[in-house]
Amino acid sequence: FHSRAAVGDEAITAYATIQRRVDALAVVHRNHHAEMEDSRGLPLRGMLGELAQSIRATAPPGSTQMAITLDVAPFLINQDTAMAVAFLVTEAVELAITCDPIAKIRISAREAEQSDRAIIRISSPALASLDELEPAVAARYGRIMEGLSRQLRSTLHHDAQLGAYEIAVAITGRE
Repeated sequence: FHSRAAVGDEAITAYATIQRRVDALAVVHRNHHAEMEDSRGLPLRGMLGELAQSIRATAPPGSTQMAITLDVAPFLINQDTAMAVAFLVTEAVELAITCDPIAKIRISAREAEQSDRAIIRISSPALASLDELEPAVAARYGRIMEGLSRQLRSTLHHDAQLGAYEIAVAITGRE
């Protein structure tokens, strides 16, 4: 609502960033309520698909060429995990867009060595060790992403050569 009256690129960008975070929260709640009847957990694939659509829809001006592809196995996760995952993915994508407005981003989830965990990976050439990445991580994104990884009780790994963030998360089962 307030973004329509925003003046200046900085204010418009700030409102769009806030909107993406609110959308991440809404996606988790919508999926949670849809799955409440059987309590199996939230479908990770559906949640991340809806989140990717929301991020694309609110992409900053100049990011119309940004692409997000998904390769997510059919895992189920609980609401607490879903919340932290949604925010972590949103932050990593936001970081990639900050470094390269037309970033090509891939979000994947695959089986981990432990049967009760999945590996979530957000990768993009924009997340490689570029001059733009390190200042953005130090100034804004690093602290938030590390806090979310603590909430997930897991270590967030950054592979600067491949341009990827990866984390193991608890799952409740499979779809």
